[in-house]
Amino acid sequence: MSEPVIRVENLTKRFGDFVAVDHVSFQVSKGEIVGYLGPNGSGKTTTIRMLLGLLRPNEGTATVLGYDAFRESEAVRSRAGYMSQKFALYDDLTVTENLAFYGGVYGIRDPLRVRETMDQVGLIGHEKALTRSLSAGWRQRLALGIALVHRPELLFLDEPTSGVDPTARRAFWDLIYELAAAGVTVLVTTHYMDEAEYCERVGIMRAGRLLAMNTPIELKAQVIPGEIWEILTLPLQGGLDTLHQMKGVFRVSLTGDHIRTITERGITSRELVAGLSAHGVQVTELVRGEPTLEDVFLSLAK
Repeated sequence: MSEPVIRVENLTKRFGDFVAVDHVSFQVSKGEIVGYLGPNGSGKTTTIRMLLGLLRPNEGTATVLGYDAFRESEAVRSRAGYMSQKFALYDDLTVTENLAFYGGVYGIRDPLRVRETMDQVGLIGHEKALTRSLSAGWRQRLALGIALVHRPELLFLDEPTSGVDPTARRAFWDLIYELAAAGVTVLVTTHYMDEAEYCERVGIMRAGRLLAMNTPIELKAQVIPGEIWEILTLPLQGGLDTLHQMKGVFRVSLTGDHIRTITERGITSRELVAGLSAHGVQVTELVRGEPTLEDVFLSLAK
């Protein structure tokens, strides 16, 4: 069994009385894509900044690529790539000039390496484009290229697809899969529940605490307490109110034009229809739903 690329034990960071990261422990293996899922302010970025040695923890230990993240942070940063939420690009430079500049920070002077990086992230054809003229999706690719130009073994991506359209998000995830297939380990933070489904394992953060970490399939099996139903009712509000009061119903929420509910196992569609009908609510459609990571998060964070 090889040494984990990241090993974190009881990592804790306080800012005054505020606990940003609260005794977090996890491991990441080589070539894994691990998602760190949670709302803004849940401690995801603070965790990454500690792993890069940019913040010192109040408690706990962390090794990254075999180095102590706090005593040997320079060794970590030279071998890891970091794409921050507010990635810094020089708008007055071209795509090539940005990559060459950041490559120089790592001691890379070979124009071929810059060219290879552009090819890797799909920027060929945009070499001479001024960075200010790029759309959000192309700026995102350039920021990824900057994080990759020194060929890191480990990549930290902090909310990398925030602010880009769904097509650009999907294309970006294709790039992440290609990197992982080539042996790069990826830790990616996100607050998009659907995006976390792309990860091999997902850690769920809330208020500084790591509530769970496992594969999306295992998290759904372990955490979701019962059956999921998608229900259309007339009236809609009457359906919501009635389901909230029904025995054996764990959670009720409005999703678009229908109601999504989780019930204890064993409750049948016939029982749900009968319970709603008894309160004058007509059921126009009722089907079983599939669990999502949003269901997992809401169940863990309740």
